[in-house]
Amino acid sequence: MAKLLEGKPLAEKIKEDIRGQVSSLKNKPVLASIMVGENAGAASYVKSQAKTAEGLGIEYRLQALPQDTSEAALLELIRKLNSDNSVNGIIIQMPLPASIDYKKISAFIDPDKDIEGMHPANIGKLLFGKAKLIPCTAASAMELINFSGIDLYGKEAVVVGHSEIVGKPLALLLLDKFATVTVCHIGTSKAGKLEEHVKNAEVLVVAVGRAGLIKGEWVKEGAVVIDVGINRVADKIVGDVEFEAAEKRAAYITPVPGGVGPLTVTMLMRNLVEAAKSQQL
Repeated sequence: MAKLLEGKPLAEKIKEDIRGQVSSLKNKPVLASIMVGENAGAASYVKSQAKTAEGLGIEYRLQALPQDTSEAALLELIRKLNSDNSVNGIIIQMPLPASIDYKKISAFIDPDKDIEGMHPANIGKLLFGKAKLIPCTAASAMELINFSGIDLYGKEAVVVGHSEIVGKPLALLLLDKFATVTVCHIGTSKAGKLEEHVKNAEVLVVAVGRAGLIKGEWVKEGAVVIDVGINRVADKIVGDVEFEAAEKRAAYITPVPGGVGPLTVTMLMRNLVEAAKSQQL
């Protein structure tokens, strides 16, 4: 039976380190958060961010903009925040209105204030193993893998899902630890090869958003399984992996909810402190 890799205890440990770093800074770190329009999911995430920030001694400034905000107006706000020396980090809450191009917006943020780690300059640093601002969900998955104690050198790591926020950056992080990395996606599935790849995985990370995509019997005995998926099925929240069957085969597995989720806001705050440290040198 697998040991559970729970995010909350690890998040609390990391928060203690963050508090220590915050106390050593000359000025209180400031996070500027931008939310356009009203969305229940975004509002809940903002509330979680604000609460976490307060507990860490971080100032959280929310800019709530109306739904009809233009792309030009949003870019102008970001320009002002980029030049505001009191602001250490900027985050854009998703979703944005369809009229606004997220990639254009995220690329306009000062790379040194891009605490989501999604600016092309920061992704480039990730490629060269030099990134300090790492996409938060990918960083959370990596923290849990490290917490399992597995030596990644030469291990078969399979990442299912190739998104810009999880799959691609996580593959780079795993490569940096000399894991042998396979990235699977819809093409792998359509070719009928997903099961084959998953069965080889000594480290398996799944981030697709499709309940039960990975069958429990596919999981390799003794594998480390990180399930990033969040799916509502009837009145339950479940992951992308069939948990009960996978739990019997894996050495370590994340619960859903309670695995990756509790860590993501903590990783965001860690990025903010990294940004503040570099700006206050």
